[in-house]
Amino acid sequence: MIPVTPLDADRPSELATDISERLTSAIREHLLSAFAPDNTKSLRSFSAPEAADLLGVSGQFMRKAHAEGTLPEPTDVRGGRRYYNVRELWDARRILEGTSRKKGRYLPGRRDGDKLQVWQLMNFKGGSSKSTTTIHLAHYLALHGYKVLAIDLDPQGSLTSMCGISPEIEFDGLTIYDAIRYDNPVPLADVIKETYFPGLSLAPSRLLLSEFETESAVHSAPDQPFFTRIRSALEQVEADYDIVLMDSPPQLGFLTISGMAAATSLIVPLTPSMLDVSSTAQFMELVGAYMGVIEDAGAKLHYDNFRFLITRDEPTDVPSQQLTSFMRALFQERVMSSTALKSTAISDATMLKQSIYEVVRSDMTRATYDRAKQSMDAVGHEVETMIQKAWGRN
Repeated sequence: MIPVTPLDADRPSELATDISERLTSAIREHLLSAFAPDNTKSLRSFSAPEAADLLGVSGQFMRKAHAEGTLPEPTDVRGGRRYYNVRELWDARRILEGTSRKKGRYLPGRRDGDKLQVWQLMNFKGGSSKSTTTIHLAHYLALHGYKVLAIDLDPQGSLTSMCGISPEIEFDGLTIYDAIRYDNPVPLADVIKETYFPGLSLAPSRLLLSEFETESAVHSAPDQPFFTRIRSALEQVEADYDIVLMDSPPQLGFLTISGMAAATSLIVPLTPSMLDVSSTAQFMELVGAYMGVIEDAGAKLHYDNFRFLITRDEPTDVPSQQLTSFMRALFQERVMSSTALKSTAISDATMLKQSIYEVVRSDMTRATYDRAKQSMDAVGHEVETMIQKAWGRN
């Protein structure tokens, strides 16, 4: 345990520094006790029924494919039951895609002529579940055969931590800041890190990213407008991914606006409370104003989808359901049909920097787990459907 001594400082700056040092030390100790000795995350295996569901086939199909030798046996077989790691599921997708009569059934990502899908999640109201939604979408899409790049645009690095990198205790490498800074930017490919989650790569963040806000405020070179920085970086790796997911900071600053200029679709998560709805109204007013400014400066904005997502949804709470109905009546198809439930299963998972997809069902109350997973599956499937539609399918 860290010894607790009274906070005592003569100057506010000294007090803030003391608080920061104590929090950093406490977080380091907590993370080292919560994760593996080398401070790395690992992903659980998936049972045969889960694997079949993810591949979109029946259990009988899987058993037949193994019996015929179409699919190799997974390395983990216990008591006659098969368990698959995600790498084995990706291998199965490639094998089955090669034998399928329907192109894209098992590998549904981009084809020739399909544009890179760049989705930004944004809202300047804290607690709207931006990071939680981003990581769940990233995991859902990676598990369903898409090559996903997650970009953490929040200097706090929440998404970075969820992806298995802890800037609080171990990370001092390149970040997204290094790829979008004005002086001597590095190639985005040098920034991107493969995660422990096959199919998901990360452009990480840490506090240094906040320098982009300061630099953009004073940068005036017409050949390097701030809103082109992220888009230009993405063009370098466009061929390597199907989908990019950007988690924005809880503010409408240069980072969020630069993300807006790079995005092909936008999601605004909001909780169904009057305070959040009112805050979102102000946010959207500013969004419209800033969009106009950067369009006048030469930005070409076009969004395949611009949606609101209701998060922390409580179906039994009458006032929140009234606000949800109000939003649907007001914006109709702009509000996603699916909602992200308020769930102890999701809260417990995120406390351990996990998504619901990383949790073993038997470790939780099964009904609670099932409701939470069904909710996030529905959100992921709706986004996937919009992506496929943008590619001219479905």
